[in-house]
Amino acid sequence: MDRKQSRIVVAMGVSGSGKSTLGEALRDRHGFRYVDADTVHPPANVEKMRAGTPLTDDDRAPWLTALASILLEGAVKGEDLVVACSALKTRYREVLSSSAAPVLFAFLAIDRDEVTRRVAARPEHYMPASLVDSQFAALEEPEPGPNVLRLDATRPVEDLCRDVLARLDERASAG
Repeated sequence: MDRKQSRIVVAMGVSGSGKSTLGEALRDRHGFRYVDADTVHPPANVEKMRAGTPLTDDDRAPWLTALASILLEGAVKGEDLVVACSALKTRYREVLSSSAAPVLFAFLAIDRDEVTRRVAARPEHYMPASLVDSQFAALEEPEPGPNVLRLDATRPVEDLCRDVLARLDERASAG
């Protein structure tokens, strides 16, 4: 029996870059299972962010481990899976890719002014605009390569989906 090759994507970038929008579009238009990493944070992390306190690496460790397990589960099941996750630092991406799942990091590149505008426009989200600077300070942009796709986050979401699917197809045909 042939097992379907999973397509695993981490939509990554600073808060307000469009990770959830891209993840939801891949789910709604292309049949991916979608997980918003914000829903995996322990309550203590959510409260810290709501209070305007940036998370530490220690705060993020169990969250990243849980996300890596979700990615591995998707790969084992042969799913098309997209996880919207900031994955700001190289070591965070290393944890996520350690699951042995063939992860594509779709990096949503965007400037600080646009992020500030977007975050201010969504008052229902627990991430306050005051943390935008800490997001950019923590961001270690991923190096280009077969497992990283840099996307202009200001482009239409369907264009971004098309780019992600094209890269996934390239990877599948290459190996």
